[in-house]
Amino acid sequence: MKKLSFIVMAAALLFGAIGTTTRAAAPGCPAGLWTMMSAELESACKGEMAGKVVTMTGPFVDADAAKFDATIAEFEGWTGIDIQYTGSKEFEAAIRASVEAKAAPDLADFPQPGLLKDIVGKGAVVDLNTYMNADWLKQNYKQSWLDMAQIAGPDGKTIMAGVWIKDFGKSQVFYPKKAWDAAGYKIPTTWDELIALSDQIVKDGAAPWCVGIESGAATGWPATDWIEEVMLRTTSLENYDNWSFPADPAKRLPFTSPEVKNAAETLAKIWFTDGYVYGGRSKIVSTNFGDAPTPMFTDPPGCYLHKQGNFITSFFPKTVTEADYDFFYLPPIDPAYGKPYLVSGDILAQFSDRPEVRAVVDFFSRGEALKGWLAAGGTLAPQNDVKPEWYTNATERKIAQFISEATSVRFDGSDLMPGAVGSGSFWKGMTDWVSGTADLDTVLKEIDAAWPK
Repeated sequence: MKKLSFIVMAAALLFGAIGTTTRAAAPGCPAGLWTMMSAELESACKGEMAGKVVTMTGPFVDADAAKFDATIAEFEGWTGIDIQYTGSKEFEAAIRASVEAKAAPDLADFPQPGLLKDIVGKGAVVDLNTYMNADWLKQNYKQSWLDMAQIAGPDGKTIMAGVWIKDFGKSQVFYPKKAWDAAGYKIPTTWDELIALSDQIVKDGAAPWCVGIESGAATGWPATDWIEEVMLRTTSLENYDNWSFPADPAKRLPFTSPEVKNAAETLAKIWFTDGYVYGGRSKIVSTNFGDAPTPMFTDPPGCYLHKQGNFITSFFPKTVTEADYDFFYLPPIDPAYGKPYLVSGDILAQFSDRPEVRAVVDFFSRGEALKGWLAAGGTLAPQNDVKPEWYTNATERKIAQFISEATSVRFDGSDLMPGAVGSGSFWKGMTDWVSGTADLDTVLKEIDAAWPK
């Protein structure tokens, strides 16, 4: 296979010696990498796998592929393992075809666990429980990440289907800092305080919320994110999982359930309240998601609050700098459900079981595997051993801190659902409901009807 890019990232690790199995480092690998490692990674760090080849595919292309290459080049130098990466803009179709042809690469990076679930169901994925140190994983990941890696195989038994290597945060609300401070507004820490703040902004003559869900063929996806946020704050993680990613089809929580309807009605109290949204409810569907936050930066601001993933800063006006905005955690609604965080991210799955492949997977479970990319900007890392100073972007550093402080994390629900729902009837249904062309009960029934039987 032609070597298109390196793939495994840089290694060193941990804030210091933690755990009980830390060893002295060999010349090839830095000391931190030797904490609670597998026998395979230890062997690689001793130089015993030099010349071995590991193939990998994923969705990283262009600038992301370059960042990925640069951040893992050191590992290849330390170990002599040659990691050959082929990125594809058509990753989903390509990985499905390679698995069907029994020609999958050694490793694949999945940006959508729903796709990985389908492939695990075919029995094609290695169970990482067979060799990964369980104590290390529990030490280096929030339990929610480990839970989300548990996927049922063809026999119905769950396996650890991969390790999470990068992520993005969605549960933050951006605001225009200078105008905010001048108005004397305070960061809300509860949902009631958030509603009170919204009322105060209306009273002061502006719209509190900037909202837009237009996105071409993907119109409606920002609304699905909001529903997911409210679900996490008003019902149990078990219900969220059975709604978005049911391991047992018989336990699926339908959209017509009281829990989902309550989430939509809670959202409606913000989006459909007169004066709450810039341009009013009628403009939500026609406003592009990337343009939605722009009115925050007019003088005076047309709106003050915009909930969106950390990527949205790239859509802010070019004149806007980090000094011009800040953000806070979208507050909890019911204290019984803690402080959850909605995320998206990438999980690395293994298709072949050779020692050098195991070594690479273990390496990716360690924060320094993403150290170079964190410095370059454009991603977050879920591993607990990541040091704040590795982030050169202050916004990404702060969001990563928010996620680390969350009581739980859950993946974007629409990305977990079958495509006919998650990127089909769910997007369309939310658009129809927000635009007023269909009532909520009708929309929820139509979304459910698209779920594969």
